[in-house]
Amino acid sequence: MAIYRLHLAKATIGLAVHIALNEVGADYELAWVDFASGAQSKPDYLALNPKGRVPLLETPDGLLTETSAILGYLAETHAHLMPDTIWERAKVAELHLFLAATAHINHAHKMRGHRWSDDPSTYEAMKAKVPANMTENAALIERDYLNGPYVLGTQYSTADIYLFTVSRWLEGDGVDMAQFPKLTAFREQMAQRPAVASALALHT
Repeated sequence: MAIYRLHLAKATIGLAVHIALNEVGADYELAWVDFASGAQSKPDYLALNPKGRVPLLETPDGLLTETSAILGYLAETHAHLMPDTIWERAKVAELHLFLAATAHINHAHKMRGHRWSDDPSTYEAMKAKVPANMTENAALIERDYLNGPYVLGTQYSTADIYLFTVSRWLEGDGVDMAQFPKLTAFREQMAQRPAVASALALHT
């Protein structure tokens, strides 16, 4: 029996945890959640994750949700995905939180306006704002968060995995990637990593 069981769906942030499991060489199995049929809202899944979202990681220590928490757990239990110094670890957490609390929320306004308004007439206005918001997020990342080939320069960490996953949404959100050569080069480099490529092959 696998040590970990990852519940995930295609075209979601669950890709980040999938990549991380590959990077650390974990023994895991995948449990695909069919969003098209609303499987995330059915009793069997809600019994595991009452939030009705992915990812969910079943671990020897229990069930864990929220991408940043799961990435942190895997990094702590498999040390090479987390830097040694307190400052660098704080910078990883800083980017994790920005991606979760700002970029991911901005992205979600494109197709999940019902989370913020009960008035369907507002949904198009939310959607229309997505390109500007995501372009602003990409500009901040380009300027402040890419300090070399990776977020921390030459040190690879969960910040790179999280950023790669979110950055794959940018074109679909109306962002002109020609404005962001560093971010584009980062994505191309990340896609060449074996752990990333093998995960991506299952998410197309």
